[in-house]
Amino acid sequence: MKVILTQDVKSHGKKGDVIEVSQGFARNLFVKKQAIEATPKNLNDLKLHDKNEKKIAQENYEQAQALAKSLEDKSVTVKIKAGEGGRTFGSVSTKEIAHAAKEQLGLDLDKKKMQLEDSIKTLGVTEVPIKLHPKVMATLKVKVVES
Repeated sequence: MKVILTQDVKSHGKKGDVIEVSQGFARNLFVKKQAIEATPKNLNDLKLHDKNEKKIAQENYEQAQALAKSLEDKSVTVKIKAGEGGRTFGSVSTKEIAHAAKEQLGLDLDKKKMQLEDSIKTLGVTEVPIKLHPKVMATLKVKVVES
């Protein structure tokens, strides 16, 4: 019997897969709401759903590319206390960078998406890579100045 999985089923398939199973196993999947019968209507609904998902994924990708393009020439300024010789007291974290981007550029960037290896501990300009999408990386220039 052919069924469409509505959830991931271990060792049988992922959500949206059409698989061939025995009648008894199909009944168990129906009871657990892990699958539906593969009728022509359900198959068509699955096809439409997949088409819609691809369209949404493409739109998200295009939005991420546009945001990456706009971030290329922008920068944010973060102030930090510094002593003699440009030595800083503390460091600039991704949380502070995200807050500065929200205030100065009006962009809501996720601090968890910033690929900063260590906190910024020096004055000057640093490029911070940001993963906007699994396929799109952007860089934001962060100017650290003495307050």
